[in-house]
Amino acid sequence: MKVLDAGCGAGRNLVYLHRRGFDVWGTDGDEQAVTTARAQAAILSPSLPADHFRVEPVERMSFDNETFDVVISSAVLHFASDEEQWNAMLREMWRVLKRGGIFFARLATDIGHETRVRPLGNRRFIMPDGHERFLVDEAFIVEATRRVGGTLVDPLKTSVVQNMRSMMTWVARRTM
Repeated sequence: MKVLDAGCGAGRNLVYLHRRGFDVWGTDGDEQAVTTARAQAAILSPSLPADHFRVEPVERMSFDNETFDVVISSAVLHFASDEEQWNAMLREMWRVLKRGGIFFARLATDIGHETRVRPLGNRRFIMPDGHERFLVDEAFIVEATRRVGGTLVDPLKTSVVQNMRSMMTWVARRTM
């Protein structure tokens, strides 16, 4: 399977994916992080071409339409500056996902901390741990899934990290 780690950072998911034999690709807007990911990938798979890891923002990727069987977005979407950027990132990840492909995202949510987050406007909040993030809720994700032509593969799940933050797991299939 061809897997894109959209917002791969320094390659936090590389070891797991490479060891399981996936054809791994990554993109991130941080040049230093991509350099680190490339170096790590070269150790894991010396024959892997350097172009598998690209320096580009998730909302403007250069991959062709419907290139990947799976797109992973782990701890990326909550860094959106506003709803416009969040939607641009989602549309772009969906664009490169094949029909029938799986989208997996882990992102910050207010679920479980609804009364402990401080709203700043435009879905930006100060979380209990003091970090500022773009937060989603169930209705927002269900509507986003419908809007891009997807279906939930699994019910939305949220992990509450005591007095710090809540993280949602969102798994959807591209049906359109």
